[in-house]
Amino acid sequence: MPDTDLLALQTDHVGILQSRYEQVLEDHGYDSLLISSGAAPLRFGDDQSWHFQGYGPFLHWTGLTGFEHAWLLIRKGRKPLLSLHQPVDFWHASLELPQEPWLAEFDIRFSESRSAPELGGLSELAVIGDPSLLADLPGDENPGALCAALDETRVHKTAYEIACLAQANRLAMAGHRSARDAFLAGASEFEINLAFQRATQQREADAPYHSIIGVNEHAGTLHYQYYDTAAPAKSRSLLIDAGVRYRGYCSDITRTTAGVGEGRFAALVQGLEQLQFRLCKMVAPGVDYLDIHRKTHLGIAALLGAAGLVSDLSDKEMVAEGVTRAFFPHGIGHFLGVQVHDVAGKPVPSPADAPFLRLMRTLEPGMVVTIEPGLYFIPSLLEPLLSGPLGRHINQALLDELQGCGGIRIEDNVVVTDSGYRNLTREAEA
Repeated sequence: MPDTDLLALQTDHVGILQSRYEQVLEDHGYDSLLISSGAAPLRFGDDQSWHFQGYGPFLHWTGLTGFEHAWLLIRKGRKPLLSLHQPVDFWHASLELPQEPWLAEFDIRFSESRSAPELGGLSELAVIGDPSLLADLPGDENPGALCAALDETRVHKTAYEIACLAQANRLAMAGHRSARDAFLAGASEFEINLAFQRATQQREADAPYHSIIGVNEHAGTLHYQYYDTAAPAKSRSLLIDAGVRYRGYCSDITRTTAGVGEGRFAALVQGLEQLQFRLCKMVAPGVDYLDIHRKTHLGIAALLGAAGLVSDLSDKEMVAEGVTRAFFPHGIGHFLGVQVHDVAGKPVPSPADAPFLRLMRTLEPGMVVTIEPGLYFIPSLLEPLLSGPLGRHINQALLDELQGCGGIRIEDNVVVTDSGYRNLTREAEA
């Protein structure tokens, strides 16, 4: 059972959402909105379904990640109606609804049917969710302008949401500490994953995303998805990108650890962490997130020069010539919430020099973002650089030495406050 302060914040959260949604519905000419929680589809040619975690707007209101075929009806001036599917089933257990104060803010109903609740008397209805579950329902299905406006209601987190994100960080950091200790003890990627799960007490299927656990050269694959069951002869590096879901809210944290005797690589890890600290300090109201991304490239350039990996080019030249893009190919981060890559981050497209940046907004209080610089040794990106005219500026011998370590990424979850920032991850690490 969460503490009483969190439960009080959740009740406030529901009231805030009611006000936000009523305004959005009025602005777009609707008097009601039906939200489907979703359901896990069957795998093609199989009788087994994919694991289910729920549709974002439904989670935003309820945090109920495991309730399939549930429905939430929002109406102006009335309690939200929450209809939960509870079949009589001897094959599977039915989830129990937690007895918490926020339930008093809803009209709760239980149904053996998967169908939506009765929708009579609603003249201007919108319905949102997986289109395959909305067939034959009245109302406008997934209207684009309305859905975009509803996404905006998730941009500025309530105090309850920030409290949940903070707890998700605390739980995840316990897992990261156990994963680091397992790596230093010589564990395989599979064993490191088990250490993370034991510490967080969360099945990987229930985590917000598949944990990225790369030892040695595997750390150079940004979303490395496999776990070796045997440890390498020498464990040189670990990159683990893993989070926890708490009451629907996600943490997304990355740490890199150098193996014993890897002094050069350890120095790079320390250098990137110092850069990451500086980037986090840039988070504040009025800051263009793109500026943080571009500042990252200048920081990566300075690190490459200081490490002796690149010579005879200024920091600005390294950025302009694309050298830093070969070592840091992704964006500096994204929004975070009930989705790992939370919605409404790109009202405008990313620029040509940052094609993979997932957030193109000026920061405002209540936003929660990730700050995740990286420095990698990825052959497919570095080979064109080495074979071209810029290759003479690259220290091939040092690159060959470090390539077996794969790469580095350090990622924190940061709240934009009224006057600056709050780093949820470092708070949990302390």
